[in-house]
Amino acid sequence: MIGKFFHTPKSKPFYIPYRYYSPEKEAMQEREQRIRRELGIVEEKEFDANYKANLKGSFRQAMNNRSRSASDAQRRSNTRLIIMVLILALVFYLLFFYF
Repeated sequence: MIGKFFHTPKSKPFYIPYRYYSPEKEAMQEREQRIRRELGIVEEKEFDANYKANLKGSFRQAMNNRSRSASDAQRRSNTRLIIMVLILALVFYLLFFYF
């Protein structure tokens, strides 16, 4: 028991092995791409319907849309809070001065 009191655990080593890396395959792909560029071969890419071409400012625009709904929710919450405070003040006023 006393031995465990002064024991400090050692940190565990952080180790992640490389899983799918093949230098030969990477070199071969780089050569193929270089040769295709030199020959002018263009690969046909699949068209993704969900892709947005203009991403500049889209995050800011999405945050503005979110902030409008958040500000509306905050405004409703504040009005609810004010109404509750007024009701409680009325109840306390009636309790202290009429009963």
